Amino acid sequence: MEKKVRRPPRGTRKRDVPLTEAGIYAAALRLIDEDGVEALTMRKLATALDANPMSLYHHVPNKEAVLRGVTRMVGAQFRTVTLEDAPWQERIRLLATDFRTLAHRHPKLLAYSFSHQPDFIQSNDPFWTTLTAIVAAAGVPQSEVSEIAALMVAVVIGVLTAELNGALHQWSTLTSHGPEASDDGADADPGSTSAAPEGPDQDYMFRLVMDTLIMGLESRLTAGRDGARAGGH
Repeated sequence: MEKKVRRPPRGTRKRDVPLTEAGIYAAALRLIDEDGVEALTMRKLATALDANPMSLYHHVPNKEAVLRGVTRMVGAQFRTVTLEDAPWQERIRLLATDFRTLAHRHPKLLAYSFSHQPDFIQSNDPFWTTLTAIVAAAGVPQSEVSEIAALMVAVVIGVLTAELNGALHQWSTLTSHGPEASDDGADADPGSTSAAPEGPDQDYMFRLVMDTLIMGLESRLTAGRDGARAGGH
């Protein structure tokens, strides 16, 4: 009679491939994409890696360190098309759109990062280096490049956060109470779902945000040039 070989419990047998930080982060990202940041635990991560939970701590001290590592990994993978000869306005629109695409590719991770990790963008990240180069190319004084870029990032991330958590959809369907608001829905039942407006075209709204940012920067740059000319007379 053939003797059955008993395998050790999952997580206690020796892995064929050694654990690495990169492998841990990749597995964590898959779990986050599936179930969200809140559902991630070191035990679940160890199970996904077929490893003993304690062995993870030789590479990462805790869940927060895993999340930071995963965010850095995703940020370092950001890529955008480089259009060196295109107007800065077109380049910044493309950069922001590619960043938005990344956010929607990993919405659960990026929604968490936007609200819990203020340092998730680093000075050597591809997104930041490209953005600051575009802002400088637009004609912003070097002493103000980081400040202008930071404000642009803050606006874009605020919009993306509202997209990912559903707030943008909710806010855009609120009834307008301006002086020129239509009276068509004045007697509608506020709790009625049949009369509720359709959700927003979020692609259009994102383009609107970028147009507003770009026009604001154009106006500021024009005012600065006009002021410099006036001061030279």
